[in-house]
Amino acid sequence: MSELRQQIEQAIAGGRFPEAKAAIDRMWASGASPATASFLVRCLDKIRGQAPLVPFKIRILRSFTVEPAVPLLRAGALAGGIDLTVDLGEFNAYAQEFLDPSSPLYTGGYRAVVLAVATRDLTPELWDDFADLAPAEVEHSVARAVEQYRNWITLFRSRTAASLIVHGLEMPPVQAMGVYDGQAGAQGQQAAIAAINAGLARVAAETPGVYVLDFDGLIARRGRDHWYDATKWFTVRMPMRAENLAAVAAEWLRFVHPLAGRSAKVVVTDLDNTLWGGVVGEDGLEGIRVHRDEHKGAPYWMLQRALADLRRRGVLLAIASKNNPAEAMEAIENHPGMLLRGSDFSATRISWNPKAQSLREIAAELNVGLDSLVFVDDNPVEREHIRMELPEVAVIELPAEAAGYARAVRDCPLLERLSISAEDRERAAMYAAQAERRRLEEQTTGSVEDFYRSLDQRVTVAIAGAGAGAAMIARVAQLTQKTNQFNLTTKRYGEAEIAAMAADPSCAVLGVTVTDRFGDNGLVGVCLLRLDGAVAAIDTFLMSCRVIGRTVETAILAAAAGHARARGASRIEGWFLPTRKNAPSREFYARHGFTMVEETEAGTRWSLDLAQGAPESPAWIRLEILDEGGPGQAGGQAGGGKETVLA
Repeated sequence: MSELRQQIEQAIAGGRFPEAKAAIDRMWASGASPATASFLVRCLDKIRGQAPLVPFKIRILRSFTVEPAVPLLRAGALAGGIDLTVDLGEFNAYAQEFLDPSSPLYTGGYRAVVLAVATRDLTPELWDDFADLAPAEVEHSVARAVEQYRNWITLFRSRTAASLIVHGLEMPPVQAMGVYDGQAGAQGQQAAIAAINAGLARVAAETPGVYVLDFDGLIARRGRDHWYDATKWFTVRMPMRAENLAAVAAEWLRFVHPLAGRSAKVVVTDLDNTLWGGVVGEDGLEGIRVHRDEHKGAPYWMLQRALADLRRRGVLLAIASKNNPAEAMEAIENHPGMLLRGSDFSATRISWNPKAQSLREIAAELNVGLDSLVFVDDNPVEREHIRMELPEVAVIELPAEAAGYARAVRDCPLLERLSISAEDRERAAMYAAQAERRRLEEQTTGSVEDFYRSLDQRVTVAIAGAGAGAAMIARVAQLTQKTNQFNLTTKRYGEAEIAAMAADPSCAVLGVTVTDRFGDNGLVGVCLLRLDGAVAAIDTFLMSCRVIGRTVETAILAAAAGHARARGASRIEGWFLPTRKNAPSREFYARHGFTMVEETEAGTRWSLDLAQGAPESPAWIRLEILDEGGPGQAGGQAGGGKETVLA
């Protein structure tokens, strides 16, 4: 560890910030401790502005002491590419903060807030005095607690668009009525606390941007008998042992990562001794070990189960393996113990090339950035090579024993999702269809326009109103949080912020779906407009990488300009704010006839006079506009190959 510290300090002193960041990641992966956290937080002040970090600000409201967890939280965030600012509310003053409209909770500019309240503080009668309560009193306590949550969440959402992460209530280490609690059914102590958690989950599900952290589940994973510390509770009001603080910080990070837009899109896995036990080139198909019911093969099957679960969340899978392609593919397709098959992987690189080269090729094939990749490999030499050669790639530090592989992958915060859309569930199939499109493009002998026409594209632009569905709001927010390449401003928004825009008459939320001859791409584009008299300002304009290069952006702009004119705007303007990743969108405004009217260090502002003619949708795209604002707002403005439908 001292060698790593020295390497980090030397890299920072020499201005080699990518090298320093890679070493920071290795240091944190080798063990999260207060001493390590303190060192890394000091490093953060030196690399801020030099390394690509995403700024994010949170406030923690609490009924117990969390101060020792804050450095661990900030250090873990730094390792994940996030420059995290953490403010703490006053001890046990969470209720007052919710009620006071002038409290820092609402004026501090937070992107997210954590509400960490212990069961013994919210419902002391259920924690300490349960044995004395009559059934009616238990029911009253449950109803009162759920109503408190509802009131706080309603106040919070009415005053801020920040995301809210609410701790669920934890169970006591020992039930008041002993083993009888398990026989008491709905009248038991555990059942009462579970009922409050169920009520909290219902309230959160009804409110955009509110998420429940399963605090009792965290305690159960760590071991209830190894969690509580009565002495610390009595002396400093900290209910958990010091060794559990890192787990609390890690649990918070599982929410912070997706909210900050630091989410990975692809897991790239090795094969030999990673996806199966043994080396297929030496042991043969019969000699490798992978099976759910065989003790030596079960750990590898469990890793495959974890990867399959990630695929259901919308994470793509890929292979980077040094192997004989024919032998490796035979094992993947024909070994009876395999859970994953070739069709489950969106890209494969099985060769003797360096794995850094394979990862670059996979990123290019899937049209994602290297920072969208997570690398899984049992070989520490390969892991270190990727960390040094490709510092943008996240590398999961696998334990020495294969039994821990699946858990290491499941614990990676880059792979967390706070909502799962229909597009997420079908993402692998959508990428398979994208491969078919590429093959068609390669086979088309005519012009580029001939290729566009052969796709038979239909673009549907839904202009959301106050009653926009939760699924659309969640997907639009998700796209703002994870889209980097074709994204003019790279602004990140939570679900509550998008819902507020949809309900605001001075804004317009446009969600874009694209279908073609190969299938439905899902909701893959977003345009957010802010309307102020004669000017419509493009706040956000983005598209998924799956539809880049197909002129879809022109159809979206045509719909946005048509909507702006229908709302009384005579000019449409927007900023291009360059990042390390959004070069594909750099020429968007110039290509569509906008004039640059301002240039600053942050970027360039562009303007288009709609009186001189609005952009038209390409003739090879059928454009459909669904406007919840009512008939007449977008009709006749799209142009080109439009098919305008007013709803």
